Amino acid sequence: MAWRSSGATNRDLIENLWRNKLITEPQVKEAFLKVDRAHYAPSSPYKDNPQPIGHAATISAPHMHATAVENLLPFLVPSPSRPAPRILDIGSGSGYLTHVMAELVGPATDGAVVVGVEHITPLRDLGEANMCKSGEGRGLVTSGRVRFRVGDGRKGWTEPGEEGEGWDAIHVGASAKEVHPELLAQLRAPGRMFIPVDDDGKGWSQHVWCVDKDEAGAVTKRKLFGVRYVPLTDAPA
Repeated sequence: MAWRSSGATNRDLIENLWRNKLITEPQVKEAFLKVDRAHYAPSSPYKDNPQPIGHAATISAPHMHATAVENLLPFLVPSPSRPAPRILDIGSGSGYLTHVMAELVGPATDGAVVVGVEHITPLRDLGEANMCKSGEGRGLVTSGRVRFRVGDGRKGWTEPGEEGEGWDAIHVGASAKEVHPELLAQLRAPGRMFIPVDDDGKGWSQHVWCVDKDEAGAVTKRKLFGVRYVPLTDAPA
């Protein structure tokens, strides 16, 4: 039903995703309503389809972003055991999903943070510039609740001065060759990762996996559905 979810405005788009049950959680709906996709998609922002954003990268279709957030939701929102969620967004691209997740984690004054990692500087800069198109987005950046970094997403990310903190949720927005061990090591216990994986090593068969780590550190993996993502790879020379 994704093709029926496009709208003329941001609210139209989100309401259609809700009506078609591509968004099912009220918290997720409210977060998406707060973020205008027009600040992140270069054209036709309210169509439910992916778009190129330059540098061989794309902004995923809204229904894919919604699916990612709904799967990660228990680890995005504050709870008594997780009062200040720490979220890693690998392949943050346009910055759209980074912003949506930041609407869910709670205030930076409590230590909540969403870090977007890109493998080339222009994409890191694009995500931050897009967020700063709105007053609320600028506030998230200046408060430190959202940070954009340049790095090799296959190795995860460690913020300077926050070594060993790890991440409650990891979203990967590009197709990995494997569930990289560095990402598993940085996932907190408990924690959850949403990651597309290249099943055949050639990019022809990709599936999203939901990877959970329980309180004892045991890891379980569930294959969710087939997808087509750009590869998680080296930065262009």
